[in-house]
Amino acid sequence: MAPFGRSTKNPKEKASDDPRRDAVSLLVAYVKQETLDPLKSLGRFVLFGVTGSIAIAVGVGLLLLAGLRALQTETATFRGNLSWVPYLIVAGAALTVIGLSAWRIVSGPAARRIPAKKGSD
Repeated sequence: MAPFGRSTKNPKEKASDDPRRDAVSLLVAYVKQETLDPLKSLGRFVLFGVTGSIAIAVGVGLLLLAGLRALQTETATFRGNLSWVPYLIVAGAALTVIGLSAWRIVSGPAARRIPAKKGSD
């Protein structure tokens, strides 16, 4: 029987007599655990965020295009000299969507995590 209950018959068990080598391997395993695992989950988070952002951008773009085509074809008001008005309406709608998105980004959940600045009294 080996000291401290270690079995020398198991070839997968790496019994090292050098405590420095054990400390280095423990440190390497710890660094891998604390850096690679969070980076993998962060990568997954970023992948889903980018995919969702692209899907929303394409969807909003198609909705704006559908609104433009509906204004051009379904209304008789914007004919002749007023044919530019549907473009102006859709551009205004696009700017509204952009403004609402920017406002939500600035005042959303991320703003609550940032501590408020103290006034210089």
